[in-house]
Amino acid sequence: MRYYDVNVRASIELIKAVEFFGCKLLIFSSSTTAYGLPEYLPYDEDHPTVPKNPYGKSKLMVELILQDWVKANRSQRAICLKYFNPVGAHVSGLIGEDPKDIPNNLMPFIIQTASGRRKRLSIFGDDYDTLDGTGERDYIHISDLAYGHLLSLEKNGILDRFQIIKKLS
Repeated sequence: MRYYDVNVRASIELIKAVEFFGCKLLIFSSSTTAYGLPEYLPYDEDHPTVPKNPYGKSKLMVELILQDWVKANRSQRAICLKYFNPVGAHVSGLIGEDPKDIPNNLMPFIIQTASGRRKRLSIFGDDYDTLDGTGERDYIHISDLAYGHLLSLEKNGILDRFQIIKKLS
């Protein structure tokens, strides 16, 4: 129920706020999980969406809500970006992943092991349908994800190429 509350209910409230304040563009961070199990790879926009878990279903629900919102309000625009597992840090090292508690994804474990904070890296699971039996994941660097958001703003006339280059430097 938490995914539906955080993703669906909160997105509806955000859409209401966007309308109230007169914003014309909403960029939604969806998830490739909304596609479900791959019928072919790589995924593309024509791939069927058959999510297999509540998280993927909640992300797809928001995408569908945004489609209806744009159809009902032709002056509004929405972009849904689908991706897996954003990881990494800014090259300056000022912004990054270093959770205070137990990390909830692999990359902070790798970083903590490499820096000596952890003695070893543990991999859990050995019965997956992969070459070595361990899980396989796809990742996107957080800087690439930020660049994708900036390009979405450029495509919609919010930023120009010069502003994007300036923001990235």
